[in-house]
Amino acid sequence: MNAPVRVLIVDDDPLVRAGLTMVIGGSPDITAVGEAGDGSDVAAAVDAYVPDVVLMDIRMPTLDGLAATERLRARPDPPEVIVLTTFDADEYVLRALRAGASGFLLKHTPPAEILRAIARVAAGEPILSPTVTRRLIAHLSDTGVAARQQHATTALHQLSERQREVAIAVGRGRSNAEIAGELFMSVATVKAHISHILTKLDLNNRTQVALLAHDAGLTG
Repeated sequence: MNAPVRVLIVDDDPLVRAGLTMVIGGSPDITAVGEAGDGSDVAAAVDAYVPDVVLMDIRMPTLDGLAATERLRARPDPPEVIVLTTFDADEYVLRALRAGASGFLLKHTPPAEILRAIARVAAGEPILSPTVTRRLIAHLSDTGVAARQQHATTALHQLSERQREVAIAVGRGRSNAEIAGELFMSVATVKAHISHILTKLDLNNRTQVALLAHDAGLTG
């Protein structure tokens, strides 16, 4: 049997932490190993509890979830991060995703969906669909769109033609199996291409690949 997925809950609201702990306690495959009440406590909590996934609140009083995510994802072998928010157009959500979070959950997400999201992220799959990405971006300021498009286009030009095809498919929300079927390659080859893309572009997860493809205007 595989060991349960270890989750650290970071939120300044004790009731939210208690609720999430209760939800996670209902799953035999996921366990809540610890809590933190502010982003400034995350590093020490990660060292103490060694989680696989961190549920990270966006808005906290001392150090917000964006800064905490940036610091955490810059560490060697960091845990995956799912950001928590009360509103799907929170301007910080997209910044957290660009910083390396694997996706986001609304705090009123049904318990079963929270558990599925944790399991998917622990397995290396992002939980942000292209539809949600487009809706999120549509609610936010267009500031910097041209610069992001130029950066994304330049970055993707560093890839081989096959790697670009894989990156675009990731941006469209395709799973490894779906990419393999569409591009007539094995799942192992898809995984190898994604690993090379991450290394070549200095990215740390599929969500960042998807956002880059989106910024370049290639996922429509």
